[in-house]
Amino acid sequence: MRGYDEQSYGEGFADVYDDWYPDVSDVGATVARMVSLAGPAGHVLELGVGTGRLALPMAVAGLAVTGIDSSPAMLAKLAERDRSGAVEVVCGDMVDALPDGPFDAALVAYNTIFNLLDESTQQHCFTAVADRLVPGGAFVVEAFVPDASTPAATPTDVSVRSLAADRVVLSITVNEPEDQRADGQFVEFTESGGVRLRPWSIRWATPEQLDAMAAAAGMTLAERWEDMTMTPFDDDSSTHVSVYVTSDRR
Repeated sequence: MRGYDEQSYGEGFADVYDDWYPDVSDVGATVARMVSLAGPAGHVLELGVGTGRLALPMAVAGLAVTGIDSSPAMLAKLAERDRSGAVEVVCGDMVDALPDGPFDAALVAYNTIFNLLDESTQQHCFTAVADRLVPGGAFVVEAFVPDASTPAATPTDVSVRSLAADRVVLSITVNEPEDQRADGQFVEFTESGGVRLRPWSIRWATPEQLDAMAAAAGMTLAERWEDMTMTPFDDDSSTHVSVYVTSDRR
């Protein structure tokens, strides 16, 4: 998408993210999984921490949480919610700006890995995370599963996300399946505020492609579930939670 950069998503969604996506995934189950993987007082790195939807509950559960995000707007919202500074925050991209660690576990939740817009950058992310994990540390990746219809996806889709007496939000998506890309805009019209554009862009990957990236970074797939409640993953699953671990002899 022309003009889109690493801060565009945060600038477009920071003011509505908590209202639009409060239940996008199971917070309680995510916290439980990360406590289990990192240990009761383990050090966890969350990539794309955003407004702290997951980081703050993880901190409340006793984990030492470091969150990284490239969006100052998102991190400002996190700071409003985290007056005590329970989450250590880094403003930067989730490849070259990762803190040194070491970390017992790392989390990239709900398709955030796909915000890295080419295969090479996604691979570099896996490698950077692996380098910062303790021996036997876990990298948890939560994402959707591109299904059989993805290559034949409608090139352009326009639909209504929400409709109210004083507001309408349209969703516009352009798919480029040959590049495993999708770009979109939420276009918000309000009676008082005019037009607001909220852009997004992803480069999706299959579970098998993510497995290959992990292997190239020296990690192996330890577990895969459909979701954070540990629902068994099968051929009909539309989402996956994949747990990659480093060698315990690093």
